[in-house]
Amino acid sequence: MLRFLPVIVEIALLVFCLIDCIQSDSDRVRNLSKGWWLVLIVVLPLAGGIAWLTVGRPQTPRTHVPWRSTQTAGFPEYEHPRRFGDDDVAAARRRAEERRSDDLHEQMLRDWEAQLRAREQGTPEDGAPRA
Repeated sequence: MLRFLPVIVEIALLVFCLIDCIQSDSDRVRNLSKGWWLVLIVVLPLAGGIAWLTVGRPQTPRTHVPWRSTQTAGFPEYEHPRRFGDDDVAAARRRAEERRSDDLHEQMLRDWEAQLRAREQGTPEDGAPRA
């Protein structure tokens, strides 16, 4: 089992370096073009992988994201462009809905207070005195 360890390490290094090279940005790869690095890693797995890790790999991690970071913390599905004037129309609808909701709550509160007064006076809700 111990004699297979160098082969396993070499295959792991090959796979890691290939994936890392493929995922790296072409303009950030150092010393050779990305295609030449892939050829070197495949043809000379041990030497090519070590060379990639030491002199070919980009030095700084990738920090660029494909969308701009805004108040939605980088979730682009919440950053849909809006048409001009939509904000005014939406605000008017929201105000009208709030007024309807407030009126409904006021009516419910009046009904509840009337029921409470009727209970305190000992009359049923329909207004007839209790026996």
